[in-house]
Amino acid sequence: LDATRHAYKLLLQGADTLDAAVAAVTLVEDDPNDTSVGYGGLPNEDGVVELDAAVMHGPTHRAGAVAALRNIRHAAQVARLVMEQTDHQLLVGEGALRFAVAQGFKEENLLTEKARKIWLYWRQTRGPSDDWLPPPLDKVDPEVRQYFERHTGTVHVACLNAAGEVSCVTSTSGLAFKIAGRVGDSPIVGAGLYADGQVGSCGSTGRGEANLAGLGSFLAVELMRGGASPLEAGLEVLRRVVKQTPARLLDEEGRPRFDLKYFLLAKDGRHAGVSMWLPARYAVTDANGSRLEEAAGLYHRPPKQ
Repeated sequence: LDATRHAYKLLLQGADTLDAAVAAVTLVEDDPNDTSVGYGGLPNEDGVVELDAAVMHGPTHRAGAVAALRNIRHAAQVARLVMEQTDHQLLVGEGALRFAVAQGFKEENLLTEKARKIWLYWRQTRGPSDDWLPPPLDKVDPEVRQYFERHTGTVHVACLNAAGEVSCVTSTSGLAFKIAGRVGDSPIVGAGLYADGQVGSCGSTGRGEANLAGLGSFLAVELMRGGASPLEAGLEVLRRVVKQTPARLLDEEGRPRFDLKYFLLAKDGRHAGVSMWLPARYAVTDANGSRLEEAAGLYHRPPKQ
């Protein structure tokens, strides 16, 4: 909510839609309590934080991205500079880091104490054949115990101004405890995000591997181009993902064992959030104020006992 509120304020002041979206994402990247983005993001299996981000400017159809970026918290800002100041669209790993340093970004350790404790507990409880032993439960921080399930998360922000211009940004620390160098959908244009100045935009969060093969964000925008509403387009993309999901990732009822969300914004102002699993919400700020809206979806989680 704070991020969308900040972006809306900048749009009212005349900021470019991409600048507003990057500024909004920067707020989330700076938040150490958000363990899925930027500073404080959960690390890879080696205990190292690696960030992915992408930006796309609808009016010019330009994009930039970084992947497996270490030691630089503002991945979205670096991605914008890739778009603006290189003839490339995606920089990765050591090259992305060297580019960021050349642009004046300061290196820092992105692993917070909270994220380190969560990673360590995961490392200590991988299985009985591992040489690490689980700690006594009374020695485990209660905040850490909630991370029994593998954690995914991402931030996506899309901005639309009064002229009908739309841009979007996606940033993430990726799948928690991933293999070092793993890149998900977030920095891949057409998957983690996509914007077309004549139609609108879409971005995703959740299991990146489920979104990559079908380029879900590109598909959603193309469905909107063909006349589908943001809601109709998002649900159709989810249904296609289900059809393409391998059996090993389906439950006994044929439903994906993972979550995936899309956030869609049409250039006429219509918007929707859709989620594989409900309940789910997404943040909106417009002339009617800031609020959380209910997402639509395919399946409902059973209530917690």
